[in-house]
Amino acid sequence: MEVTRSRLGMLLLLAAVPPLLQEAALVTIGFNGARGLAPQVTAVWPYDSFHDLRWLLVYHNSWSAFLLGLLALVVLRGLMSAALTALAWPAHVPRPTFGWLLRRNIEVAALALVIISPWAAISVAFAAVALSLYLFASLAPMLVLAPFLQRAGVVGAWWRGLPTIELAGWTMLNFAVLTVAGAVITSVPGWWGVVVAGLAGLVNGLLWRRTVAAAVVPARVRWARAPVAPVAIVLTMAAAVGAQSVVATATGPPEEWAPPVVTERLPDRVPHAVIAIAGHDSHWTGREPVDPRVERFSYAGLDARGRPRPYQPQDTHRSLDTSAVLLAAQVDALHRRTGRPVGLLGFSEGAMVARTYLDKWPKPSPVEAAILISPLVQPGRAYYPPPGYSGWGVAAGWELRGIFWLANLGREVKDDPDEPFVRSILVNAPFYRNRTLCPVAGVRTVAFLPTVSAAEAPPGEYSQVPVFQLPTFHSGIIGRQVAEDRVVDFLAGDQIDAPRREYRLLQRLGAAWQAPPLPLMLNPVWAAGREGDPAFSGRICQPR
Repeated sequence: MEVTRSRLGMLLLLAAVPPLLQEAALVTIGFNGARGLAPQVTAVWPYDSFHDLRWLLVYHNSWSAFLLGLLALVVLRGLMSAALTALAWPAHVPRPTFGWLLRRNIEVAALALVIISPWAAISVAFAAVALSLYLFASLAPMLVLAPFLQRAGVVGAWWRGLPTIELAGWTMLNFAVLTVAGAVITSVPGWWGVVVAGLAGLVNGLLWRRTVAAAVVPARVRWARAPVAPVAIVLTMAAAVGAQSVVATATGPPEEWAPPVVTERLPDRVPHAVIAIAGHDSHWTGREPVDPRVERFSYAGLDARGRPRPYQPQDTHRSLDTSAVLLAAQVDALHRRTGRPVGLLGFSEGAMVARTYLDKWPKPSPVEAAILISPLVQPGRAYYPPPGYSGWGVAAGWELRGIFWLANLGREVKDDPDEPFVRSILVNAPFYRNRTLCPVAGVRTVAFLPTVSAAEAPPGEYSQVPVFQLPTFHSGIIGRQVAEDRVVDFLAGDQIDAPRREYRLLQRLGAAWQAPPLPLMLNPVWAAGREGDPAFSGRICQPR
């Protein structure tokens, strides 16, 4: 009994100290943007490897650094997991030698890095473009793989049979604990977060004890002869390719974007002429809006008569700066034609085009109102260099290119992690990370935010303009009558500001699963940005 208590104490100590130390280091340097990740250092498989890979894919600046980091992670993760497994082993069951556990857990560490790597790369893509669907897509496989990989470090024939409900339940509980711990850490003052990280590590230790026992002495194993684990692994890795297509479908309208401002007449109380700017992969056939005061923005520019041209989805892939130039010409043409001040209504990429225009073009401008629907919230938190160059995230970039290449097979409209739209966000990250939702002098601005965007926003400030929030997904605001009414009210001069109380909670609950942000000062590409870094300050819109 005394030996068992001693082993439990050592298990809890080993599980608690690494998260505590990582959190203490982050607090010491003031790196608030990554604090929610610390409890995952000693989590059960594969949350621990997911933690390791996200740090590595963001924080390497050459292939040699990436490969050395990968080797170090395999060895260190295998060693720590072997020690946790040995200490968590049930006292009444003979335990393999530590040498066997070490070899097995190093093998599992290597396997986990291979399996999880595409999803960690997708997490980096999320940090780059701030689309919450990428974040959610990267988490689902962790829940599926957890009971398989937790068995793998413990038993020999782990690849046969289904994991028990008990084992799956304990691993899912660890996911919940890590999520809540990350939320609490980002809600309390700095050094209290160190205490929370240590407590979360203690819970990790208890869950290692439960999961190892559930794997060593399982209840009835279903499909005991079937190679279930390899099938699950192959399907999970294949899903990384399918996820990109799902995200593209979910974030871009399958039909021509037609918000009510385009399909209906504006009330007479609206003094503005309006330009409606659709999002990524949208298209327009040239059908005119019902109200002559309204125009569709064209990603293909204006014709000889100064009217917007029809455009195809590929046209939306141009850089934000280029699209802003086209918008500037269309704003001037519409203002001359109608004699009215101009209001901008941008959705997703369209919101980013509008915000880029407002920053780049001198005042005074014909634009007096801007409605940003589902803008990207603090994108540009990670980086990868263009093909042929080295720099931070080089391996992540090539992994994303491979995923997108496979996902594009058979697709007419192909997305590319190096398309000008994405690269313009990566290159101008200091601006988009800091100023997307900042006030612009002389322009009334409101952001319509789906509550799902809370998972995109790191803890801290995310907006200094009025917001109208709805419980929906990225493209779900369009078509909601309450949102349509508020759009018209805002264009008519009303003040709109309706944040939802749960938004801040959801923002904190997502903190544990975001990739750690790359500091602005670390990347030479961003060195001239002259912006503060929300990853450290937790604040946006700071003076340049």
